Amino acid sequence: MFNRSVRRVLVLAAVMLAPAFAVHAQQAKDLDRATQATRVLAEIMQAPDKAIPQDLLRNAKAIAVIPDVIKAGFVFGGRHGEGLISVKTADGTWSNPSYITLTGGSVGFQAGVSSTDVVLVFRTQAGVDGIVNGKFTLGADAAAAAGPVGRNANASTDGQLKAEIYSYSRSRGLFAGVALDGSALRIDYDANAAIYGAGITPRRIFEGGVSNVPNPVVNFRDRLEEYTAH
Repeated sequence: MFNRSVRRVLVLAAVMLAPAFAVHAQQAKDLDRATQATRVLAEIMQAPDKAIPQDLLRNAKAIAVIPDVIKAGFVFGGRHGEGLISVKTADGTWSNPSYITLTGGSVGFQAGVSSTDVVLVFRTQAGVDGIVNGKFTLGADAAAAAGPVGRNANASTDGQLKAEIYSYSRSRGLFAGVALDGSALRIDYDANAAIYGAGITPRRIFEGGVSNVPNPVVNFRDRLEEYTAH
């Protein structure tokens, strides 16, 4: 009887603790996502000349970093990634980041699986407003183009001048502009809740209405400040 009672207590304790363990696991995953995004930022800034132009980064309205986007398929393919986005605030500093996801599909002769880092550079407020509302599609809700590369490169073509968002990818250490039309960028509300608390909106995050921000998330914002300082 005693052993049976002990087992019941242990089972009940496990049931009660399971949600807490699940929340902790989610937080750990999302904090690692921030760490990986910060790593990608550092590697961009340490890259040789064929990289994202520094002036574009400095003048951006928002920057999204999505590490390890997975692209898989045979003939019909798709991509999915999870990252962070920070926006330029009214005083010219970078906001705390919101968590985001990037999903999209493509059709073509392709096979296998690849993993790349994706960086999105927002040039106008319109693109920022779209993501604040929760979701938008590159190429449909905001004009997107493969970004120019090179430290001193600039937007020289008509198509690029009209682009609201420049998109880049990096595979095997090399950065290049990449077309991501049709990809959907969404706010990751679950990750935001795990990091900032339930019910926190993207607008509140971007406007500085959060506190007790974990160090890996703060580091992403601070590195943006460091790497894009004039």
